[in-house]
Amino acid sequence: MKLAANLSMLFTELPLLERIPAAADAGFAGVEIQFPYELPAEQLHAALQRAGLPLVLINLPAGDLMSGGPGLAAVPQRQAEFAAALAQALAYAQVLQPQCVNVLPGRLAEGVAREAALATLVGNLRRAAEAFAPLGVKVLAEAINPLDMPGFLINTPQDLLGLIAAVDHPNFAAQLDLYHMARQGLDLPACIAALAGHIGHVQFADCPGRGAPGCGQVDFAAALAALRASGYAGWLGAEYKPGEVGSAASLGWLAQWRSAGI
Repeated sequence: MKLAANLSMLFTELPLLERIPAAADAGFAGVEIQFPYELPAEQLHAALQRAGLPLVLINLPAGDLMSGGPGLAAVPQRQAEFAAALAQALAYAQVLQPQCVNVLPGRLAEGVAREAALATLVGNLRRAAEAFAPLGVKVLAEAINPLDMPGFLINTPQDLLGLIAAVDHPNFAAQLDLYHMARQGLDLPACIAALAGHIGHVQFADCPGRGAPGCGQVDFAAALAALRASGYAGWLGAEYKPGEVGSAASLGWLAQWRSAGI
């Protein structure tokens, strides 16, 4: 397993282009950018090349999801917007060559039946998986806890397993965020075991608080052992809030994890 810095949450004291070399200097092997669309893809690609870091993950544009709306992927009336988001992400992926693209399922929209929302989501995920397959980019969806994001459609490993079965595409897998599982009081080794063989990417933060490892109650040693036992050998994305101490001072956990073979 290798460690990636999520540059949408870490090193935000710096402009986005400067976060890439900062992550390299800190010892991360790769980076994630939730929504890279604020800058031209060519600029980001040049910065990644200079730093010698791969781009591990981006998100598909999600419309109004981050400002409290339902997003795009599970809203039947927003299919044209989803198609435009897919086209934009494909254009960025052709330049940036991310290993994965995360499609956020979104919230249940007002006036939309859950069954209709899920059917729309399944169709859009299958469409995205097919579109990104020729680029060698894996399409993911993640479960998000309903305490931080009320109304979110996909919350648990069981929800993800149902989605994987419904999408039924070899280029689609689960993104497992350990924080979102812990926030719901779920047992992390059990979550990992349930999704074994279907995990395309892992993200983490401690809980409560969504801070750096060691500031909360998550047993990361047990989670990492469970990931190894499941056969997962991919990336671990540090997607946490560094807090007032700042990103550099929040990295005390990093040397310990690397000395443990991560």
